[in-house]
Amino acid sequence: MTRFGSTSTTDDVLEGVDLTDLKVLITGASSGLGVETARAVAAHGAQVFGVVRDVEKGRRNLDEVGATGVELYEADLASLDSVRSFTDKFLADGHDRIDVLIANAGIMACPQGKTADGFELQFGTNHLGHFVLVNRLAGTLVAGSPARVVMLSSSGHSFGDVDLEDPGFDNGGYEEWLAYGRAKTANVLFAVELDRRMRDRGVRATAVHPGGIMTDLGRHLTDDSLKALATARAGRKQAEWKSVPQGAATSVWAGFVADASDVGGVYCEDCAVSPVVGELTEPPGVMAYALDPQTARALWTRSEEMVGETFEP
Repeated sequence: MTRFGSTSTTDDVLEGVDLTDLKVLITGASSGLGVETARAVAAHGAQVFGVVRDVEKGRRNLDEVGATGVELYEADLASLDSVRSFTDKFLADGHDRIDVLIANAGIMACPQGKTADGFELQFGTNHLGHFVLVNRLAGTLVAGSPARVVMLSSSGHSFGDVDLEDPGFDNGGYEEWLAYGRAKTANVLFAVELDRRMRDRGVRATAVHPGGIMTDLGRHLTDDSLKALATARAGRKQAEWKSVPQGAATSVWAGFVADASDVGGVYCEDCAVSPVVGELTEPPGVMAYALDPQTARALWTRSEEMVGETFEP
């Protein structure tokens, strides 16, 4: 039973925890939750690597919160060439071990668009970019075992299950919140299948919902998209807004404090494992389809087909 909850902060969760000698990689460490996660983890002794689109912005924001010693690498998750270039450079620099990888970066409810590789922008960035990044660094996670992968998902996963027949909305019907929901469901399913494939080699994977936080993630929101969100959330109780340190707490809890056997292959929020529900009328909870092992395996296969790479443990 966790002693933490929805109002716990990163400092609460890590109080008295020594992360010295741990190597931690965090995507999206240039703003919001990523900066706070990097700050908190580095403050407790971990060696932190941040993966960001804009190194200058990342350095400025990390310096602003006193996150010293974070080594930054450039990568754009909306370009698989960029992701592959980053992983090649990271390994070439001699980094042969990762103890915890936190897949924090993402975009939300943006207008319809395509990644550099022609994938629907939200699915391609939030899921496929991380799918390639994590898998190409899988050997470093095995070297760091017991190691963990934390995938940032969202309660927005309830807006839609993955569509493996038409992941890019090529047949029409694009809706920004539906696309976001599918991408966030994919994040959970990726954690489920990654955990199944890697747990025998000492790597556990989990998905987390940070809660509602005001960050740069909402930069694409317009009056129309906010109205669409209200429609999508009709009938649900609105959870209270969290501060950034409260929002990053579940990532830190799942990555460093919770028992790995408790969080492996599941979905967490408010520093606890979430119950499985049939519908989300009020938080907390995870939709059953987001944890379906058969869908998770099918998504892995479809993702390999889309990115043109095959990944084995």
